[in-house]
Amino acid sequence: MRERHRFVRGMAAWVGFRQTSVLYVREARFAGETKYPLKKMLRLAWDAFTGFSLVPLRFATYTGLLSAALSLLVGFWAIYVKLFTEETVQGWTSLMIAILFLGGIQLSTIGILGEYIGRIFEEAKGRPLYLVNEVLGFRDTDPAKLNPTVMGSALSR
Repeated sequence: MRERHRFVRGMAAWVGFRQTSVLYVREARFAGETKYPLKKMLRLAWDAFTGFSLVPLRFATYTGLLSAALSLLVGFWAIYVKLFTEETVQGWTSLMIAILFLGGIQLSTIGILGEYIGRIFEEAKGRPLYLVNEVLGFRDTDPAKLNPTVMGSALSR
């Protein structure tokens, strides 16, 4: 896979290899300091989250829809307050409804654009649709000329 920000643990899970855990007791560091401080760990977590999930992009869509729905509820409440009480500020009702509703619509639209960007992102990664486990009937063919998505174990035959 030709990705630049590789999250190898996620790629191994994506490929479908069988996995198991190996329990061990880690000894204290003998010398030096870790070369993987918190900043790098957070970057690794972010690569994992964004490289294998479109949730961050969908978050904008859901937040926008929620904001638009809440603006409607606030709008009904503001209209109720305007009609049945004397506790309103001149122009507040229409201003709040407009700001909340248009903000929700804008955020929803950004989320929809994010969905399209997410699909482009998935295509740009160039991950194969399938992986070949075994190649049969190609003994006369040079393995270097085969498709690069063929697994290395099949080429070593």
